[in-house]
Amino acid sequence: MARLTPITSKDQVPAQDHAIADAIISSRGALQGPFTMFLHSPEIADRVAHLGAYVRFEGSLDMRVRVLAAMTVAREFDAVYVWGAQTNGARRLGVPESTITAIREKHTRGMPPEDAQIVTFTQQLLQTHRIDDATFQAMQERFGPDELIQLTGAIGYYSMLAMTVNACELEA
Repeated sequence: MARLTPITSKDQVPAQDHAIADAIISSRGALQGPFTMFLHSPEIADRVAHLGAYVRFEGSLDMRVRVLAAMTVAREFDAVYVWGAQTNGARRLGVPESTITAIREKHTRGMPPEDAQIVTFTQQLLQTHRIDDATFQAMQERFGPDELIQLTGAIGYYSMLAMTVNACELEA
C-alpha cells in the first residue's frame, strides 16, 4: 500500500492547483502512477510533467531508445511500477522478449548490439555514476550531442520517477 494517499482526482488538491491537475490529466489521460504522488507537491508535479512530456513525446530521440533506457532505470532501481509500464511499452514497440529478459536479469547477453549499447550506457551511469570513454564516444557517434543529452535527461527523468514510486511504495 502506498505510503501517501494517491491523488487521483483534482478535488484532492487545493483549488489553486486544479489547473496543474487538469494539465496532467489532459496530457496523460488520468491522474495515475507517480503523478498520484507528485501531486502532494503540485509545483513539483507541474514541472515534472513538463519535463516528462518532452522526454516521452516531444524529443527527437527514438522511442525504442527511450523505452530501453526507461526499462534499464526501472530495473536498476527495482521500481516495479515503472518496470511494468515500460515493459508493456517495449512489447508494443516490438522489443524482443530476450532483450526484456536480459534487462530484467541485468546483463546485455543475447540482445541486439544497438540495444546493448543503450543498456550499457544507462547501467554505467546508474551504477558507477560515470560513462567510460569508449562507451561515450560510441554514443556520441551514434546520436550526436543533442540526442546524447536527451538520452541522459531521459535517464534522469526515469530515475526520478523510480525514486518517487520506491520512496512512496507505490504498487504496480
